Amino acid sequence: QVQFVESGGGLVQPGGSLRLSCAASGSIFRIRAMGWYRQAPGKQRELVATITSGGSTNYTDSVKGRFTISRDNAKITVYLQMNSLKPEDTAVYYCNAATKILQANWGQGTQVTVSS
Repeated sequence: QVQFVESGGGLVQPGGSLRLSCAASGSIFRIRAMGWYRQAPGKQRELVATITSGGSTNYTDSVKGRFTISRDNAKITVYLQMNSLKPEDTAVYYCNAATKILQANWGQGTQVTVSS
């Protein structure tokens, strides 16, 4: 029922910043934990960051201190602020429920390219 549309990606130089947005088409009150995922060419999709309805966050080690996940429950939107971007952050970024049984179909994602 719930669908997600990612936006905000683009081409940035190393050290640059981007803010990704994930807009939900329906209520996410049932989804306790939302997540940002990414998939780089030739690699499996990985979970980058999660946030619970109460605001508790977790990050994969490679992005700790650089990325910040947040959510606005009233606007049913999830954000990912990405600072100090590195070439290895290049990937298609997706949002979805972090709880597998509540995941919607994967959308198109938004492309993030970090290159000089």
